[in-house]
Amino acid sequence: MLGDVQSRSVSPVFVGRGEELATLTAALARATTGEPQAVLVGGEAGVGKTRLLDEFLAVARRDGAAAAVGGCLELGADGLPFAPFATALRALHRQLGGELEQAAAGREADLARLLPDVAGPDALPGPAAPGAGGAVSAAGDPYDQGGRARLFEVTARLLERLAETRTLVLVIEDLHWADRSTRELLGYLFRSLQSARVVLLASYRADDIHRRHPLRPFLAEQDRLRTVRRIELPRLSREEVRRQLTGIRGAEPDPVLADGIFERSEGNPFFVEELATSGHDTCGLSDSLRDLLLVRVEALPEPAQRIVRTAAHDATVEYDLLAAVTGCADDELIAALRAAVGAAVLVPTGDGDGYRFRHALLREAVMDDLLPGERSRLSRRYAEALEADPGLVRAEQRATRLASYWYYAHDAAKALPAVLEAAREAWRRHAYAEQLRLLERAMELWDEVPEERRELLPDIGHADSYPPCGCCPDRPGRHLHFLDLLAEAVVAARWDGSRERSLALCRQALKLIDERQDPVRAAWFWMERSRLMIGLGRGDGWAEIARAQELVRGLPPSAVHADVLAVAATWHALHVSDAETLPMAQRAVELAGLVGAEEVALFARITLAGLLVAAGEADRGIDELYAVRQTLERVRAPRALGRVHCNLADALHKTGRTAEAVEVAERGIEVLRRHRMDNSVGFTATNLAEALLALGEWERAEAVLVRYRDGSRSAGTLASFELHTATLALDRGQFDLVPGLVAAGRGHLGKNDMEPQYELPLAGAELRAAAARGRFDEALAVLDCALGLLPLLGQEAYVWPLLVRGAELAGDLRGLPGTDEPRRQALVDRLHASGRGLACRAGIWRAWSLRFDAELARARGVNDPERWAEAAAAFEPYGYPHLSAGIAHRWAEALLMAGAATTAG
Repeated sequence: MLGDVQSRSVSPVFVGRGEELATLTAALARATTGEPQAVLVGGEAGVGKTRLLDEFLAVARRDGAAAAVGGCLELGADGLPFAPFATALRALHRQLGGELEQAAAGREADLARLLPDVAGPDALPGPAAPGAGGAVSAAGDPYDQGGRARLFEVTARLLERLAETRTLVLVIEDLHWADRSTRELLGYLFRSLQSARVVLLASYRADDIHRRHPLRPFLAEQDRLRTVRRIELPRLSREEVRRQLTGIRGAEPDPVLADGIFERSEGNPFFVEELATSGHDTCGLSDSLRDLLLVRVEALPEPAQRIVRTAAHDATVEYDLLAAVTGCADDELIAALRAAVGAAVLVPTGDGDGYRFRHALLREAVMDDLLPGERSRLSRRYAEALEADPGLVRAEQRATRLASYWYYAHDAAKALPAVLEAAREAWRRHAYAEQLRLLERAMELWDEVPEERRELLPDIGHADSYPPCGCCPDRPGRHLHFLDLLAEAVVAARWDGSRERSLALCRQALKLIDERQDPVRAAWFWMERSRLMIGLGRGDGWAEIARAQELVRGLPPSAVHADVLAVAATWHALHVSDAETLPMAQRAVELAGLVGAEEVALFARITLAGLLVAAGEADRGIDELYAVRQTLERVRAPRALGRVHCNLADALHKTGRTAEAVEVAERGIEVLRRHRMDNSVGFTATNLAEALLALGEWERAEAVLVRYRDGSRSAGTLASFELHTATLALDRGQFDLVPGLVAAGRGHLGKNDMEPQYELPLAGAELRAAAARGRFDEALAVLDCALGLLPLLGQEAYVWPLLVRGAELAGDLRGLPGTDEPRRQALVDRLHASGRGLACRAGIWRAWSLRFDAELARARGVNDPERWAEAAAAFEPYGYPHLSAGIAHRWAEALLMAGAATTAG
């Protein structure tokens, strides 16, 4: 429509971007050979990003490539998950038709979120039936990380298939407006496409990327990938502006005018165009950019101005929607649009269904010029039009846009249900950041809606073990409560990685809830708070768990009760086990099975398996972890999935099956990355690094620590990165680095710094570094504090290495000038007492105990070669080269001393 209208201001000469265009065409050439290309194009508004991409797309299409463009929408907090990908894939569908359908065959349901036209109207999953924490279907689970992972992987495979017969160019514009889900999918494609004839381009407005803009960390992450190239477009030089003016005006510009326009535009091509087409007196205009941008709009006939003001409400507006909102007859509307397009204020969208402003700055100026109240009235007209005819916009955009319209119309009663429906749509698309913002908007609107209207709102379903509605016994039926919104937001924030926000929401809920009336739901919030306190390093989480236990004690079985038992057993397993810990985990498994809470049961089984390993039943515990991992290949339980891979790798390494642990950890990282579980990826990566360090593969361990650190957020994961980096520094003799790394690790842990899996290894690293630098008093002080934590039942894997380091220190101090010998002797006795009765149920623990005996004997002046030979033989099967070399050194030392004693005798 209106394709014959000519724009009068765009320069026919492509100026000042030769180098950048050459970079893009070179990328196209490499892609043609099967090497996928990823390019980010940045620059300030108006600098020519779109023009550069248009020129490149023209080249690509001339060379036979299939190309499609999708633009991100400026919807603020509402977000619209995957919108640019949906637009681009729809364009490809129009170009390729049956070829795309063939490439998507068998994966239509997975692609429904991006290609509903191909998948059909029934393919997009609907809400899951609320339950008490049990498993739900693959399509209906609102927190189905597996569905999200499949969507990402299937999208990548779709692009690879489409690129088998031609080069494929996919452009995402205005990435600074992208929702988190779009950024994550783009990042996944940047990393995952291999041996494909694909060029992925994304543009963003650099001047919008402030320090806290969500795109900033995304760009930093991509900069670390060698496969991603970033192009930053500079402003034009004075000579380039002159050439641009020549192209626009058809003749050499007057030098004074050219200099004036260059000074005022500062080389921004868009401003050059505006100034060049506004008349010779343009340079005398007000400094107000808004006034400058509005010159062209104000030159339009009044009917066209009215249409432009109406169209400014959305970044892109469909023709039918615009007609419904304005109430114009077709002839009147087309005449106004023809004038706006002819003046280069509006341009048709690539799909031919609607219009957008030629530049976002121009739209912003029009929006800023609206009178007070005008925007809210305009929003209402859009909402009423869409509500009357939902077919005016695409199905995947409908909920989000309607929510936005009613919200900005300031009609809370209409906005609240629309926002809740948009939140449901966001979790169906696994867009948790967008879901969180929408739920927060719903909470903002809650009190503005009359109670009788709120009672009509449907239940929105529940995550994890959150209980069914029932917080108001005097109001029967399944109704939505404000606490339900808080619970949904707590989980959405946790999945989004926004732990601070999740904790704040938990606190708000616990202030509102009446624990006497609703103890089960209160227990759920206390349990969530425990997880968050631990993850943020604000405490060990036990006080919160204990409160949850008190609340469910004596109540009928429930998913929350099983979850509380499982979390309590897990806490004891990580701190200090007693006779009740293993039975507690067993009861959690049984109770979860009784109430049908499958994810809770899997979570509890992982804890139980770890306790079995610690109790000496290593094979049984490890087999159980393998069984849970296999179950999770068909059951979607994100909490359990995040634990099983790292716990299995850890159990294998702690029982001496370290090479197997490396394989398990590498596979786990791959699985967890597909599920976008970044923190679990990080923790599994630290277990991988620990195993690699034991095997002597320092370079591989270092690469793992560098690669996966940035995606981690929880206190324990970050502390583990510091710990294993410190271990690597010790092994390399970089002792001066260790104190800072240990301090950083403890800093991450905060008030949760007494957990043995962190505290004992950190103490061991600190001790080794101090002793290596000759700071023996400091080393002794560290050892004294660590030994003060003993005994620690169930933590033998961490206690034995600490005792060995202590015995080494005691032996090194023997006979050293200035040593306080009574203090040293007392340390030897204390170490002996700590090791006496310590479990040796695993073969690797027996090896550590033999080394401890040899070191302790050396500390007593009896450096016995036979003890060292026995320790060396015990460690030999495990393949730890550096540890074995250290033992061999002690053995050789003992043999020399024994030989010298024999000669002297």
